[in-house]
Amino acid sequence: MRKIKVAVIGCGPLANSTHIKAYMANPTSEIKYFCDQQLERAEKAVADFGCGEAISDYRVILDDPEVEAVSICTPNHVHAPISIACMRAGKHVLCEKPAARTYEEALEMQRVQHETGKVLIIGVVNRFNTGVNLIKKMIDDGELGELYHIYASFRSHRSIPGLGGTFTTKSIAGGGVLIDWGIHFLDIVMYCSGDPKPLTVSGQAYCKLGKDMENYAYTKMWAGPPKFDGTYDVDDFVTAMVRTEGPSITLNGAWAQNIGENEMYIDFLGDKAGIRLQYGKEFKVYSFKDGVLYETKPEFNAVDAFQNEIDSFLACIDSGEKLPSHIDTVILSTQIIQAIYDSSERRTEINLTGEA
Repeated sequence: MRKIKVAVIGCGPLANSTHIKAYMANPTSEIKYFCDQQLERAEKAVADFGCGEAISDYRVILDDPEVEAVSICTPNHVHAPISIACMRAGKHVLCEKPAARTYEEALEMQRVQHETGKVLIIGVVNRFNTGVNLIKKMIDDGELGELYHIYASFRSHRSIPGLGGTFTTKSIAGGGVLIDWGIHFLDIVMYCSGDPKPLTVSGQAYCKLGKDMENYAYTKMWAGPPKFDGTYDVDDFVTAMVRTEGPSITLNGAWAQNIGENEMYIDFLGDKAGIRLQYGKEFKVYSFKDGVLYETKPEFNAVDAFQNEIDSFLACIDSGEKLPSHIDTVILSTQIIQAIYDSSERRTEINLTGEA
């Protein structure tokens, strides 16, 4: 069995808890480099996982012909340049979500993928989730009838990550709750409905509750403590409506809201049945027959989505299979997110058809 030599660029919590463990569990992969600008994080990965070499400059990877595959787990602002450099150096790339800060950056990534022919998949891991794929199959098989509308809610009471840090700095992250949480929800919606072409987008994003950073009240803060000398210029609430060639889509998302409820679900509305998916958890099917209403909660064995994603990435390098998370598909979600931000800034609906 041949081993595919891999480099992991960015050794933060996500890489350590998902990507690295999944590569270690796959017998066809061997991690050669752990790379992080903070060298101590790469060195810790070497010590924790007992393999590889710690480096701080990803260009070392570009010059090593042994490395075939790269996982990019960096902040968003370097997703595009590192992905592009790796592909041009002959590497296959799994880049964490979002693909990039902007649709323009994602388009350049796509152009280079077409130019080089190297694999470029984006870490929209829910496309490798068992429950999500069951829902997709039900929709594809017509069990919901006509899927006419999908609603997504990803709202938390007070949950801004790392106030003043990379998550809340637009020049680094590209946006706030929409680009961080919303990409996962929107991508599930697009995937399960067959990735329909978006037609028009209307949205509004708000930067409200975190602006006065020193007086922001919260119970806990993931991604590090507040940095009051940092920046907060991203959205903490977003609402949008999207018309597609398939179903219409509406969403509401909040890192922070003055309502003490946390909601993380997606509703799929068909004329024969409907489904509510609790994000990362179970789903229920609502149907009817002969005047009787039914509520069903499917039970199933779920695979680890991150392991499935990494296994599929490594396998497609040799097989040539085009995965569901290929840049050609995922770029639709990036286009919609860009259109929501553009609509909010211009305070008008965005037409994506090219027609007047």
